Amino acid sequence: MDRGEVEAVIFDWAGTTVDYGCFAPVQAFVETFRIRGIDITTEEAREPMGLAKLEHIRIILGMNRIHNLWNAAFGKEPDEKDVHALYRDFEGMLFKVLKNHAKPVPGAVELVSRLRRQGIKIGSTTGYTREMIDLVAAEAKKWGYKPDSIVTSAEVPSGRPAPWMCLQTAMNLQVYPLSKMVKVGDTVSDIEEGIFAGMWTVGVLKGSSEIGLSEQEIKEMDPYRLQARMKRAENRFLNAGADFVIDEIGDLWDIIDRINHRLVERKDFFIG
Repeated sequence: MDRGEVEAVIFDWAGTTVDYGCFAPVQAFVETFRIRGIDITTEEAREPMGLAKLEHIRIILGMNRIHNLWNAAFGKEPDEKDVHALYRDFEGMLFKVLKNHAKPVPGAVELVSRLRRQGIKIGSTTGYTREMIDLVAAEAKKWGYKPDSIVTSAEVPSGRPAPWMCLQTAMNLQVYPLSKMVKVGDTVSDIEEGIFAGMWTVGVLKGSSEIGLSEQEIKEMDPYRLQARMKRAENRFLNAGADFVIDEIGDLWDIIDRINHRLVERKDFFIG
């Protein structure tokens, strides 16, 4: 592979390479609040998706509607003790369902195999803890998906949107400059993570938390409604600064080719 081409791709996990629609954490967040008598919507549960889970809970508690419901139910402001209590319940619920949400999304295994044949290394970052992602990774491996590196938000100074997981992945894979790396994800925080790391960024629509639909729901949805939903998600990615947005994970192959052309043009410009 020419030194002017992409050398590594960093993927998110749930909603990007596994767990089509990113349902495992959503279900766990909704149930965690429900047992306390507070009904949060799936949209509210998804809003901070991609962040470390403790921060995710803090943001949910800070939403006006939920904040008011909490005050009405408990007669006080939510504090850090509440955050950690919610997290403990969330963690327990998530562990119960993770194995059922570790199947790679359609096209992911084939894409990774194709990238590897081109000499491209495969990294991954996640808002899951090490214990969570080890469970998911073990199941995903049975289906044929195994990245070269996994970095969690607990193993760096802070999670998304900070760049540290991406930078640690670059060190693990021994790839530089970072302009030869591509960050791929299904949330705005994935895009911000890649931007702050100085990498190319790609947002994925189908299977993403941004779309929030299962494979069956996508197949059955009216095409015009689906297109409108995808367009809204695409705009969120682009407004966040994404370099590219793709319909589904398998489309990344063509994007890699486009990035390679840009890298070669950039190299030729500086040489010239």
